[in-house]
Amino acid sequence: MPISTIDPATFRSVLGRFPSGVTVVTVRDDQHYDHGMTVSAFCSLSLEPPLVLICIEKSASLHGVLAAGNTASRFAVNILEARQEEIARRFSEEYPDRFEGVGFTRGTTGAPIIEDCLAVVECELQSRHPAGDHTIVIGAVIASATREGSPLLYYRGGYAALER
Repeated sequence: MPISTIDPATFRSVLGRFPSGVTVVTVRDDQHYDHGMTVSAFCSLSLEPPLVLICIEKSASLHGVLAAGNTASRFAVNILEARQEEIARRFSEEYPDRFEGVGFTRGTTGAPIIEDCLAVVECELQSRHPAGDHTIVIGAVIASATREGSPLLYYRGGYAALER
């Protein structure tokens, strides 16, 4: 395959063929206000020490909360269960209060932990790295939990469940 300059629409189409898990990243800011956003750009980075990374678009509201200079230094990555598509949609769109009607508890970090999610990874913000129109946020894992279930996936612009 020849390598060439690729336009954003084509690039999005290509990347859409890579299925990813769906998460909601949550944080409680220094004014005790809860923020959350659907994020599919999440992965493990290191086992020793345990590190994860998330990528946040610079125009996203959550970007400002986790931006350099902000005191919000802890966040949670809620890995959604297959039946939580409605939550994924809610946190990916503009809602005055995305948490209204969504059950959650507080984690070790103080961030909201969404009820019935498949797993949660709570992090201390370790570093931020600008990259194109996103910022890569690296978190040091300080707590985690899991439950049984199937993951919610994102593929070619839509949600799907894993069939085993």
